Amino acid sequence: MTVQQIEKQVLKLDANSRAKLASKLLSSLDELSDVENEKLWAEEAVHRHKELSSGKSKSAEVVFKNAQKK
Repeated sequence: MTVQQIEKQVLKLDANSRAKLASKLLSSLDELSDVENEKLWAEEAVHRHKELSSGKSKSAEVVFKNAQKK
């Protein structure tokens, strides 16, 4: 079963069941080793860099300037 298939099934659950599952999944991240944690942060950094480079997301500087204008 793929992650997408699991996600599709999980989203069919009632809100209480999804909340319990989400809590368990988040708790499981607390048990990651330092190596696993560093790997995930590195992957996230690459992902964010790609989004910024492609213009898909805005830099913090742009977001704060827009917020200050409002």
